[in-house]
Amino acid sequence: MKYEEMKAEANVSTVMQFVLLGFSELPNLQWLLFGLFSIIYIMILIGNSLTIITRLDSALQKPVYFFFLANFSSLEICYVSVTLPRILVNLCPQDRSISMLECSIQMCFFLMLATIENFLLAVMAYGCYVAVCNPLHYPLVLNHRMCIQMAVDSWICGIPVQTGPICQIFSLHFCHSNQIDHFFCDVPPILELACGDTSLHKLSVYVVVLLVGTIPSVLILASYRKIISTALRLPTSRGLAKVFSTCSSHLLVVLLFFGSATITYLRPQSSHSPGIDKLLYLFYTIVTPVFNPMIYSLRNKDVLTALRKLLLK
Repeated sequence: MKYEEMKAEANVSTVMQFVLLGFSELPNLQWLLFGLFSIIYIMILIGNSLTIITRLDSALQKPVYFFFLANFSSLEICYVSVTLPRILVNLCPQDRSISMLECSIQMCFFLMLATIENFLLAVMAYGCYVAVCNPLHYPLVLNHRMCIQMAVDSWICGIPVQTGPICQIFSLHFCHSNQIDHFFCDVPPILELACGDTSLHKLSVYVVVLLVGTIPSVLILASYRKIISTALRLPTSRGLAKVFSTCSSHLLVVLLFFGSATITYLRPQSSHSPGIDKLLYLFYTIVTPVFNPMIYSLRNKDVLTALRKLLLK
């Protein structure tokens, strides 16, 4: 299906919907991609749902599992559901149009959930720090009430941080084109379509990205500095192995999430190209949520035991 590029010259407000080009440059692979992304989506839903259900096991009624299993897996399901269903819709009937309202809602939820994930990873790092550095105080510091409070704060903090920049972006006029060379509504491709000088808006977006990335990163690094310092003082290799088993899952998730986000958003402008950008965004938004349930399960004996019990039932 051929889409005409809309121009707005006399009236810059005529662009009221966008066209997500997605993978239109691969017309012969549309159904293959549809099948592949459908399988990935089902895997993410099943993997994270099983991770949430395992928390019902009596052996997993601990704060660390509350953070790792219930909250983070719920977040991953929401996070992927913002982008993947839209990709499937674009691939199947070839209707790639999206209204400005739908585009703004998608962008809003995507950025809010990404921000929540940043802060939730920082909260998890604090949980690992308490477990390793203050194990005797662990039940008192991370009691049930504190866990709920920290989880709720992580979810709430993402809402106001991203609302302002999104309102700013969609208050702009779009006159260059209505075609977004991307598979979902994200900030950089949308700003490329705006009229006039958008350098101030781009600067404000980078400031927000740096803030929501830097603050959790500093908290995570501070927690792991204390954890490593404590681990190095342990007299036996057994204690070191216990520290590694406690924190390794979280550390792998942090490296995967922040590493892919840094490469995706903070690369030099000269190295950007539509094809590479789409691959990096796919890894950041879709591939990492596939790995996360595997990391939780395969690196944790308690979770594996709970999963076996669940599957046997």
